[in-house]
Amino acid sequence: MTILHWQFKSFDQLTIDELYDLLKLRVDVFVVEQNCPYPELDNKDQHPDTRHLTGKNKAGKILAYLRILPPDLNYNHPGIGRVVVDKTQRGRHLCRKMVQKAVDVCDIRWPGQGIKIGAQAYLTDFYISLGFNPVSDVYLEDGIPHVDMVKNSVN
Repeated sequence: MTILHWQFKSFDQLTIDELYDLLKLRVDVFVVEQNCPYPELDNKDQHPDTRHLTGKNKAGKILAYLRILPPDLNYNHPGIGRVVVDKTQRGRHLCRKMVQKAVDVCDIRWPGQGIKIGAQAYLTDFYISLGFNPVSDVYLEDGIPHVDMVKNSVN
């Protein structure tokens, strides 16, 4: 079983190596593996209220990542996006653990506001199991079917 060390950081707290590693993981999966050329660098990573959650192994390699966006940057709710797990680590429930950590942070930082995501449509059941509900029809984003989902706040 893979045990990861989880860290939340703002953009200016990331080291150069962490930034390189998380961008490499995102590009390896979203652009190369999913064969989807799109503007990966969208100026949202640097927002002072954006938080980057990394999951690193004992050697310090980032194997899981997501970012949390503040309200009104992408949606009127806080958002979770760029959710990615290295392909060698999939099927080990790392994504579930990581998304739950992000949900907890959103509920603390922005109580009562809920969370909105643009999920890849094939992951709808996974996000439903975490308390998200579809709020849109399936649509294409960068050639990949997506659905908007919202998780209402427990606060």
